[in-house]
Amino acid sequence: MALTSIPWDPASPVEVRELLAEVGVPWWLAGGFAVELALGRSLREHGDIDVLVLRRDQLAVREALRGWELWAADPPGVLRPWRSGEVLPAGVCDVWCRPAADQPWRIQVVLDESDGDCWVSRRNPRLRRDVRSIGRTGSDGIPYLAPEILLFYKAKDTRPKDEVDFAALLPLLGADQRRWLAGAIRDTFGDHPWLARIG
Repeated sequence: MALTSIPWDPASPVEVRELLAEVGVPWWLAGGFAVELALGRSLREHGDIDVLVLRRDQLAVREALRGWELWAADPPGVLRPWRSGEVLPAGVCDVWCRPAADQPWRIQVVLDESDGDCWVSRRNPRLRRDVRSIGRTGSDGIPYLAPEILLFYKAKDTRPKDEVDFAALLPLLGADQRRWLAGAIRDTFGDHPWLARIG
C-alpha cells in the first residue's frame, strides 16, 4: 500500500495541545480546524489536521513526537522517513505523522520560515510579521494562525472547502486585517477573485 493511500484519522485540537504541551516553542493550528477555532463553531468535515511550526523549531517538535513515525514530503510530495537529528531544508514543508506503522496518519506538521523575531511566509518572503502577531488563542488555550494568514494560505489554488472557509471568515476581519490580506494576495498571486470581495 502506498503511504499516501494510508487513511487519515486526524487528531483533535485538544490531542495536539496535549502532545505539544511541553514543546517549548511556538506552534499554531492551521487549515480547517484553525478556521473553526476562529469562528468558535464547527463548519465542515476535516481530512487532516495541520500544525504550523517555524522551521527553526522543527527538531523540538520532532522530539515532542518521539516514538512516532514521521515522514517528510520531499518536493513534489514524495514521502520518506524523517531521520532522527535530520534538519529538513527549505522546500521540505510538510511532515506526515502517525503513532506507529500500522496506524493511520494523525497530524501534518507544516514548516514555515522565520528571520529573527519575524515570521516569513514560505509562499512570499516579502511577507513578514512579528512572530507574536501571527497567532490567536482559541478555546481550551489552543493557538491558531490569525484569520488573515489562514486565508492568505488558502488563496493558492482554491478548492471548494477554501471557498467555504473564506466566506465564513471574511466577516470576522477588521479593516487592517482585510488590508493586509488583500495586499498579501495581490503581491503573491496577482489578480485573484477574492480581491473584489475583500474590499
